[in-house]
Amino acid sequence: MENVLVSKKVTKRFGGLEALGKVDIELKKGAIQSIIGPNGAGKTTFFNCVTGFYTPEEGEILLNGRNITGLSPDRVAHLGVSRTYQNIRLFKNMTAVENILIGMHPHLKSWLFGAIFRDKRTMNEEAEALAEAKRLLEFVALKGRGDMLAKNLPYGEQRRLEIARAMANKPHLLLLDEPTAGMNPSETQEMVHFIRRLRDVLGITILIIEHQMRVVMSISEKISVLDFGQKIAEGTPAEIQRNEHVIEAYLGRGAASGLGEAKAKG
Repeated sequence: MENVLVSKKVTKRFGGLEALGKVDIELKKGAIQSIIGPNGAGKTTFFNCVTGFYTPEEGEILLNGRNITGLSPDRVAHLGVSRTYQNIRLFKNMTAVENILIGMHPHLKSWLFGAIFRDKRTMNEEAEALAEAKRLLEFVALKGRGDMLAKNLPYGEQRRLEIARAMANKPHLLLLDEPTAGMNPSETQEMVHFIRRLRDVLGITILIIEHQMRVVMSISEKISVLDFGQKIAEGTPAEIQRNEHVIEAYLGRGAASGLGEAKAKG
């Protein structure tokens, strides 16, 4: 199976701080894969490099075999990469439908003249976009909520609306930055099922940053672990759970040592 995303020795520095150091990650088509690590490990920096918000000082990023390193965010989005954020970034005073329509912008073709004079082509495109937005609302279980202001939706529904807006770009690759942040257990379980459905029904390849290990272990086929900008481990959930470098990164050297001694005694 071919790779949708490949990063080769991606390095990003901020002044004297190396936020990412020669990070190699491969993501196969149709996979659900996670990046984990303590706060400050470089996870969101990696997302920002993939989506064009940061340009790496070294290395390259390939999307479906094409080098996208250094492309602007709008060019990366046009090539089929969408993302969400740890802190929800909806247009709170716009309706749910309007938020999704904004997400379609990279693919809309009508130009200023058509928008002003309401030519037939523009009106047809707007009608098609509205129908697609309503279809996406139904897919994310927000049917009938299209006219509600985003700020008036419950928290879990705002999360799903943000993903619907990302899907409006018709992505091949979807980057989810802590999709279950702030959710209660019931909302978290619903989000896990929803992410699986994105992949299984729509065929979208998904890369997740997530702090809840229960979510990561239940949904990921492969996990990459970052610590201080370095990839320290990679493997299946079972392999990561047994990896002492990962345990040390999360719990500290003393805790990892104690765990190792307990294993030896057991």
